[in-house]
Amino acid sequence: MTEQFPEAKISYHDLREWLRLTERLGELREVKGATWQEDIGLAAEAILRTEDGPCVIFDEIPGCPKGFRLLLNMFAGARRSMTLGFPAGLSKWELSEGYRRAFLSNPRIIPHEIVERGPVLENVVTGSDVDLTQFPAPVWHEKDGGQYLGTGTFSITRDPEEDWLNAGAYRAQLHDRNTVGMVMAAGHHAAIHFEKYRRRGEAMPVAMVLGGDPLSFFYGGLEAPYGTFELDIVGGLRGEPAKMIRGRVTGLPIPAAAEVVLEGFVDPRTTRMEGPFGEWTGHYAGGAKEWPVLDVKAVYHRNDPIVVGVPPMGGGPDEMARYRAVLRSATIKENMTKAGVPSVVQVWCHEIGAARAFHAVSIRQNYPGHAVQAGTIAAQCGGSAYASKYIVVVDDDVDATNLDHVLWAMIMRTDPKECIQFLEGTWDSPADPALPPHRRAVGDMTHSVAIINACKPWHWRDKFPASNTPSPEIAKKAREKFGWLLQK
Repeated sequence: MTEQFPEAKISYHDLREWLRLTERLGELREVKGATWQEDIGLAAEAILRTEDGPCVIFDEIPGCPKGFRLLLNMFAGARRSMTLGFPAGLSKWELSEGYRRAFLSNPRIIPHEIVERGPVLENVVTGSDVDLTQFPAPVWHEKDGGQYLGTGTFSITRDPEEDWLNAGAYRAQLHDRNTVGMVMAAGHHAAIHFEKYRRRGEAMPVAMVLGGDPLSFFYGGLEAPYGTFELDIVGGLRGEPAKMIRGRVTGLPIPAAAEVVLEGFVDPRTTRMEGPFGEWTGHYAGGAKEWPVLDVKAVYHRNDPIVVGVPPMGGGPDEMARYRAVLRSATIKENMTKAGVPSVVQVWCHEIGAARAFHAVSIRQNYPGHAVQAGTIAAQCGGSAYASKYIVVVDDDVDATNLDHVLWAMIMRTDPKECIQFLEGTWDSPADPALPPHRRAVGDMTHSVAIINACKPWHWRDKFPASNTPSPEIAKKAREKFGWLLQK
């Protein structure tokens, strides 16, 4: 693991610039004629679970106008590093740590800029002319309850009392020509906004972006500080303000170079049956239930628009887990450091837990209780509190990104009765399949979190038997000198 990280420079401003860079890397493929009913979902199953799968553009989708396209698999291959502004060749840990050092340690917020024109205004459709069924909305999983237009989406809302903006990722089922669902889990910022509008007896204005650039979409799914607009954070990452137009219906800012944006209102009095949907936990835990809907009053889209698809596949690592692992691991490490936890070496939100439920933390132990402190903060800081289940704290001779290595330490360096502690009543997700029906029925979305201290016991660590696993230096030397033996 190198201590020298290259400088980061994000060299694209919208999805089409990013696509051109992806094509130069030789990682873009095109598929024509695939159906939204089954084919696109099958393609997702085939490519989203691999780290090196191509980015795919689907065109000429039956039932959609020619040129109305769908993009799949942004975060894989060499384009992972490119997307975050780094050169190719970094490991996932180096990419995460480089991102943390470049963008999180000394964060910048650059407020967005309102402009008069932008490519998103090439087509503006309002009123009775709105027809969402012309956009590609696949059935992603075989047991899904309908078509999902919004999986690679983020929605912009404004707090009606404190006047701050949020951009959050909330899935959107296609209901009809002018209505999509908007699933907002309790405690997330749009849900907080929505509750304030509900108490005021008002509909919440929403701008739902269905085709933003990758960085903006990723930030819609991360935990930004309360009161901070995610696209202003993205402006800080780029070193320049995000260009936004003013929505004609709601007045909300809309990314000027977005592919597709839906603008309208979510009325607290109106719900539709939504789901079931194959969720990030690999289950249909949320089932089918009544959720609020977005009544779309205007659609903005570029010529030959591209809808972004990022469906969770569940049951193992997928694209969503890959990008969240890189970004959330960096966020949690930065949260821990700023909370005063010393000597945090690595944090990794493991892909097998969808980068939410299973986190490993390696530390260089400094004092009694250090491991428990690290585990507790890692379980409940801003980047991790939602839906965490297991936090494993290990010594710095363990590679926290290597699941086998973490489990080895957890198994061989612990006495289960002595080394596992529990936090109760913590923030859970409705997607958790282990949430009991009686708690789900009353809206009690809480569960326990296990903190597993897999470090060598502080008070007799010097007597703990030595490990025969290689140091990082020896492991690297072995790969460099004899890695050729594994070549076919």
